[in-house]
Amino acid sequence: MTDDGFPGFSPMHGDAVQVTTSTTSVTITGSVTSQGVLRDGRGFVELTLPDGDPQQRRDLERARSYQYRLYRDGVLLYSSPSLTLSETRRTKDGTLVVAGSP
Repeated sequence: MTDDGFPGFSPMHGDAVQVTTSTTSVTITGSVTSQGVLRDGRGFVELTLPDGDPQQRRDLERARSYQYRLYRDGVLLYSSPSLTLSETRRTKDGTLVVAGSP
């Protein structure tokens, strides 16, 4: 498990993620990916979530900041620090990508 604020550039794959914002805490199950990316010299964490509950998606898209814990088979893989939401986008298949920075 890593909790240093940046998950690294190799993707981590999990089967559940617990996301906490200032107004809600949700657990999303399915194929979840967490990966560090560099854009314009800045580090971001991208969390890719399976298509799921539309209300949960709207809540995440409106959040200003969030924290998450990524799990695989019940084992904690990564616990993020508080992240400032910088971008949300949808892929062609409907998955939501949430990007933030420490």
